[in-house]
Amino acid sequence: MNDNGNHEEEQEVVETIVIKNENDEDETFQVLYRFKKDDDTKYILLVPLEEEQNEGEDEEQEVYAFRYEEEEDGEGISLIPIENDDEWDMVEEVLHTLETELNDHES
Repeated sequence: MNDNGNHEEEQEVVETIVIKNENDEDETFQVLYRFKKDDDTKYILLVPLEEEQNEGEDEEQEVYAFRYEEEEDGEGISLIPIENDDEWDMVEEVLHTLETELNDHES
């Protein structure tokens, strides 16, 4: 509440990324989490924005994971598919830890 008694709504800033699908259509994803390994390899976890807005809190969401590199101009990122089983295992562990922390925070 501010000084004049009006309630100000807190708005969560949502970071989004637009990706072209196989049909060359834009799909918008919310950035769920970014993290970096010790060797400076960067990863990003994304959820489809439509699912984020439409699904109930108890329903599972599909999460997409990518390795990423920042563009040289600093204006964007390049997403790189994860194809290595060791990388997938590491990403799943991070996702599981994140999910556990979120569930503990909500309790």
